[in-house]
Amino acid sequence: MKLRGGTTNYGETIGILMLDTRFPRPRGDIGNALSYDFPVRYKIVRGAHPTRIMGDHPEPALLEPFKAAARELEAEGVKAITTSCGFLAPFQKELAAAVNIPLFASSLIQAPLIHAMLPPGKVIGIFTERGHHMNDSHFRGVGWSSTDIPVQIQGMKPDAQFPAIYILGREELDTDVLKAEMIEMTEAFMASCKNPGAILFECTNMCPFSKDVAEVSGLPVFDINTLINFVYRASNPVAFLR
Repeated sequence: MKLRGGTTNYGETIGILMLDTRFPRPRGDIGNALSYDFPVRYKIVRGAHPTRIMGDHPEPALLEPFKAAARELEAEGVKAITTSCGFLAPFQKELAAAVNIPLFASSLIQAPLIHAMLPPGKVIGIFTERGHHMNDSHFRGVGWSSTDIPVQIQGMKPDAQFPAIYILGREELDTDVLKAEMIEMTEAFMASCKNPGAILFECTNMCPFSKDVAEVSGLPVFDINTLINFVYRASNPVAFLR
């Protein structure tokens, strides 16, 4: 068998651009490598704190550091790149153009696929921590609009623990409290949405609770992990006939 070199590390198909954070990340969170059945490679974008991302638009000054970090991951041998915050969706085109491999900045890029699978008129619930900051510019950044795809943005209550941890950066969490907040959020969505068809997490920190949300809602739940696994399998097809 002949092998070709060119990098120092091998076998890390997915590269992940991480915000500069210190909060805990339980299994299921994108920042916990045990969330995946395959190796991933992380790159911290220094200075990219959540408060600089989680407004109506991410700060334009962050674009170049993210592009540079993406190029570093590509040079280190990954086959596809994602980010740890769905609010980077407006940067999708610029980030994808900065490298020569697939790059998906946000889980929101899945919405057209989900919409195509659902019966007509079904609504996708977009779960996010601060719903008032989520708008059509995030959706357009990844190639679609709420005028084309029926969605309902579902945010959390102002005093929820989720934002205190994942946006403001508290360094401890209680998974039982966060699970209760996710269930409460799901119940609020199901009670207010007239024709729910699926749920899509913008927030990568919600992924540890995907199973709980699916059980409460009875709906398919999509998140950054469903997308990462999809892209990983596309980059590593199963050799059925060998």
